[in-house]
Amino acid sequence: MIPACGHRLSRRADAAVLLLHGGRADAPEPPPRLNLPALRMRPFASAVTRATAHADVLVAHVRYRHRGWNGHHAHPVADALRALEELRAVAGPVPVVLVGHSMGGRAALRAVEDPQVEGVVALAPWCPPAEPTAHLRARAVIALHDEHDRVTRAADTWAYLSRARQDRARVHGVRMPRGGHAMIGDAGLWHRITAGATAALLGLAPFPADLAGLTGPAGDTTPTPWPAR
Repeated sequence: MIPACGHRLSRRADAAVLLLHGGRADAPEPPPRLNLPALRMRPFASAVTRATAHADVLVAHVRYRHRGWNGHHAHPVADALRALEELRAVAGPVPVVLVGHSMGGRAALRAVEDPQVEGVVALAPWCPPAEPTAHLRARAVIALHDEHDRVTRAADTWAYLSRARQDRARVHGVRMPRGGHAMIGDAGLWHRITAGATAALLGLAPFPADLAGLTGPAGDTTPTPWPAR
């Protein structure tokens, strides 16, 4: 676990946000020193820090020991759970939101079963058709995806949310107008929605109007089209 935006990990806090960057399907080696997926999460950390500046929120990045998911090993899930244990040792049993991109989104959705995790903001997540959802019961999941993404499929994300709703998760999908997998186009919009959703999941701010209707078991999981600003 690596501190973000100047936060120290040697103190207690009232809440926490852990960010999980993307990676590869199969890559057992450690992430490279110049790790572009990790760098892409820095402006998300900054946006979350600004959105929660009125509260005592610890923001940190999960440190991966391996670059890839690596089949049944699911290495980034183990890394996320280890980071949550480290967080408990530092800050106590505080509420946590996980923000994950691509492979990191898949890892965050797996790690949500940790009792401290209030919910997940999943950014262009990797959600294979067989990805389990039963553990999401009573958890909140907000997923953002551009349907022009050529790396992970938005259709898989919406199908995942539908299965999660059937398992009694509270879910909301946001169809982003552009950005691709790297979330470069309209990057500021990706950052703002993520920060607002994260603050709301921690109970530190109201949900943005377009996210106010997190759907339960009887809800409609049709993704909301988010207009470009």
